[in-house]
Amino acid sequence: MTGPAPAPTVAPPPVTTSPPPVNPPSPVPSALTKQRTRPKLPSPPDFSSERTSGRAFSNSCTLYLCLAPEQFSCDKEKIFWTLAFFKDGHAARWSENLFCQKADTGIFSIQSWADFKQQFRSQFFLVNAEVDAVNALEGSAYYQGNRTVDNYLDSFLTLVSDAGYTNPQTLVVKFRQGLRTNIQSQIATMPFGRPTDTDPEAWYAAAWRIDQARLTNETFQSTLRSTTTAPTRSALSWSTPLSMFRLPQSTLPPVPLRPAPSVPSRGVPMDVDTVWKTRPASPRGCY
Repeated sequence: MTGPAPAPTVAPPPVTTSPPPVNPPSPVPSALTKQRTRPKLPSPPDFSSERTSGRAFSNSCTLYLCLAPEQFSCDKEKIFWTLAFFKDGHAARWSENLFCQKADTGIFSIQSWADFKQQFRSQFFLVNAEVDAVNALEGSAYYQGNRTVDNYLDSFLTLVSDAGYTNPQTLVVKFRQGLRTNIQSQIATMPFGRPTDTDPEAWYAAAWRIDQARLTNETFQSTLRSTTTAPTRSALSWSTPLSMFRLPQSTLPPVPLRPAPSVPSRGVPMDVDTVWKTRPASPRGCY
């Protein structure tokens, strides 16, 4: 006789585990956030009327406007801001004429920044900058002379830029022609590492190195000469004066001084003639 069949076992339902809730990161206080600060921009220098400095002033204004465009809402503000630096000479008179025209007509004659830049070039840029630069490079006024290579190179690069010279060989020829004879000779006769005649940058660097070595040597020689020609003093005079030195007193008893030996008197020398003179003369007779 069999018993009742066992009841089937039912598996427990799977337990689902949910991940713990993740708290969102707390916001960083606004006081701790770092804001990007813009570097302080220098203002352009005051402009008078020299045409030689017109390009530099224009570049300075353009740089400021590019770095701080949020300070200007329109072209008119840019123009007025630039005119504020016209304080002397022809530049001040030109600015005054513009405002006088605005007072008469009620309209400022220059409406756009591009128009202002064009009129500024015609008024304050060199008229024949390219021709003047070419004439200077064809002469000898641009030569190095007594200047350092740094100063000579600055003026040379300005001239070739104004003249429009871009050929590397032409740049090397003009730069070498203006160098001091000893510097260009050292570069041209370098046994190793001589720059080619089509590499102006290598010529600039070689000339700068030679000039820096020359300046360093001159400084050393001047220091050496000043050291050797300075008056020398004995070690005693540098340390302690002679008045500070005192010889120790002698502990020996004083030595008595002996009198000089007496010389016996030799008497008064006899005068024979005196004796004869005192005797009466005896008569001489004949015998």
